[in-house]
Amino acid sequence: MIQTSIDILKQLQHPNGLFVAALDKRTHYSRQAWIRDCIYASLGFEAAQKNKELVKTYQALLDVFKKHEYKIDWAIVEKPQHRWQYIHARFDPQTYDEFHEDWGNKQNDSIGAFLFKVGDLESKGIKIIRDEHDERLLQKLVYYLNSIQYWQDQDSGMWEENEEVHASSIGACVAGLKKISKLVHVPQVLIKKGEEALNQLLPRESDSKDTDLALLSLIYPYNVVSEEQRVQILQNIEKKLVRQRGVIRYAKDAYFNKDGEAEWTFGFPWLSIIYKQLNQPDKAAFYMRKTLDVVNQDGELPELYYANTDEHNENTPLGWGQSLMLVALSETN
Repeated sequence: MIQTSIDILKQLQHPNGLFVAALDKRTHYSRQAWIRDCIYASLGFEAAQKNKELVKTYQALLDVFKKHEYKIDWAIVEKPQHRWQYIHARFDPQTYDEFHEDWGNKQNDSIGAFLFKVGDLESKGIKIIRDEHDERLLQKLVYYLNSIQYWQDQDSGMWEENEEVHASSIGACVAGLKKISKLVHVPQVLIKKGEEALNQLLPRESDSKDTDLALLSLIYPYNVVSEEQRVQILQNIEKKLVRQRGVIRYAKDAYFNKDGEAEWTFGFPWLSIIYKQLNQPDKAAFYMRKTLDVVNQDGELPELYYANTDEHNENTPLGWGQSLMLVALSETN
């Protein structure tokens, strides 16, 4: 399963380093690269110590930001008022062009995630930054988060849906600013504002959602919650969201809803990773078994299964999910 997952991730990665979201040619997932998906998909390569492929992803993302640097500059000068003025969340994996349709484009967590992993990888001796141009872009992304006032900005969040203030987005930015502060200048007040907003909102994800699968990101990979907050997040998700073939994203989720909320498979390896890191091997093994139970006959982890069925949707294999399974498998060896 480890080698199968590595092979799948290699198929998803373009030669320049960006990942498409899934392989099935019937969907736009196979033709578009999301910033967030690239970061989560690369976690599998990191776990498998495929550093060449890993570095390629982050340097490609820096090149994406460089191509659209003028837009970042505008946003720094004046807080964006419209969605299109924000850094876009998905790009053509070959040309790095934006996709222009109006959709949940405000995804502040993707910028926080990028800063977090660049800082994290550099601290581990994996060199991402090539020159002063890369440093300049990283610094501008810090100024960008300040300009958009990430701690109170309504964004579309991890699921690209309704705009509101999301704990998972604030937490990603807090984690990113902390990690990147060892490489570029980050005003401490910028981190403090995020921490205060996060603590006021948790354990809720947002005003409309009392719990959400996205909150797992605050535990892994970001580790920006207290022990009490972590316990509450895990209790809420396991009590309210875990299902037989996956974890629903939140109550009354309409996406691929067929007689009930869709069951997202990557929730299982995500929980397995977290419990492994918390030194709870029994629970880690429990969720690893559940992960392997929902792998299809080709060794692929689909995006989701329709509620209470063994039928998955066409977004398979989902790079993000395959990557988290690879991390979980690597963590258990």
